Amino acid sequence: MDSVLSEDPVALKILIAGGFGVGKTTLVGAVSEIKPLRTEEVLSDRGVGVDDIDGVETKTTTTVAMDFGRITIRDGLVVYLFGTPGQERFWFMWDELSYGALGAVVIADTRRLTDCFPSVDYFEQRGTPFVVAVNCFDGASRHSVEEVRVALDLDDDVPVLLCDVRRRTSAKEVMIALVEHSLRTLTSAN
Repeated sequence: MDSVLSEDPVALKILIAGGFGVGKTTLVGAVSEIKPLRTEEVLSDRGVGVDDIDGVETKTTTTVAMDFGRITIRDGLVVYLFGTPGQERFWFMWDELSYGALGAVVIADTRRLTDCFPSVDYFEQRGTPFVVAVNCFDGASRHSVEEVRVALDLDDDVPVLLCDVRRRTSAKEVMIALVEHSLRTLTSAN
C-alpha cells in the first residue's frame, strides 16, 4: 500500500465545527504544520444582538469564512483541516466546506453545550462521520464523557473525547480518533 500512496498522492479533508468561541481556530493552529490561514475579523457593532457572546465575553475576533491548516502524515498522504465559522449567519458556507470531507470534529464547550447541536445535526443528517471533542476550558465545570453523550443524545458509536485544543498533543489525539472512527464507519458501510 505504501507504494500506491507514494505514486498516487492522497489528500484527506477534515472539518472542524462547533459553536461560536469554542476553539475551532485554536485547534487548527495547534496541529497545523503550516501557519494557518485565518479569516478572523474583529467583532463589531454589527454582531450586537446577532451573535450570542454569553460565556465568551472576552472574545474579540470571529472567523468569517474558514480556517485552513495542513498536516503531512507521510509522503503522499496529507490532511487538510477546514475550520467552519460558528455563527448561524455564516452557516451557508458549510455545504461547500464539507464537500468531500472524510469526517468532522465537533468541538463542544460545556458552558454553552447547546451551541454544538447544529453541528451534530448537520453531520448526522449527511451521514458524515464525526467525533465530539469537549474543550475543557479553564474554570468550566467538568463533565464525564457519558454525561456529554447523554446531553447531546449521541449514538454509542460516536466517540466523545475530553481535550484541551490549545495543547498540540491533545488536539492530535482528537484528529487520530476522528480518522480511526471515519475508517471504521467507511469499512462497516462496505
